[in-house]
Amino acid sequence: MSARTETVLGKKETSRHDVAWRQGMTTADSRNAKPDINVNATASAGGPRYAGLLIALHWLIALGIIGLLALGLYMVGLPKGLPVKATLINLHKSLGLTVFLLVLLRIVARVVLHRPALPPMPPWQRAAARTTQGLLYVCMVAMPLAGYLGSSFNRYGTRFWGILLPKWGWDDAHLRDLFFGLHQAIGYALIALIVLHVAGAFKHQWIDRDNLLARMLP
Repeated sequence: MSARTETVLGKKETSRHDVAWRQGMTTADSRNAKPDINVNATASAGGPRYAGLLIALHWLIALGIIGLLALGLYMVGLPKGLPVKATLINLHKSLGLTVFLLVLLRIVARVVLHRPALPPMPPWQRAAARTTQGLLYVCMVAMPLAGYLGSSFNRYGTRFWGILLPKWGWDDAHLRDLFFGLHQAIGYALIALIVLHVAGAFKHQWIDRDNLLARMLP
């Protein structure tokens, strides 16, 4: 066999080895690679979420507060002495104290259970979110307490689903009006904070598109 023939055969053998090595690498890469569509779907569908208890408490409290605010605004327009007004007032007190207990439970749950971190956002938005959330909790605690104290300074007291609760005061029109006025003012402040809270959630969902709302959906 001539030297030229050996050179040609050697080049062919080397070429076959190169092709086989490239095919092997391609097969290994295809086995190890993960399709981009699956990665993206996992990132969007499997994002961090609140614990189930926090989600349930959030929506129970939200529905309760909306019902209490609507009931309170409706009762204000009813004339005094109307029989149904006394029934609605007792319902308002019982439901308000129930939501108050749920809020206390949620505060404890927030301390104990894991909460996902906020998505990346400007510092002012982070500060606004934390401030709004903090004020919401202040109102959710202070509003029922003010209502309960206001009821303690009249002769009717407070019944919690039919159970007469202790009175912490006496029949005093001045203190009664003071606490009921505070109760009403906190109610209007709570409405404003709820509007801000909902607007912020919609902004994150529809403008920022960071899927923040999905963390609290049932």
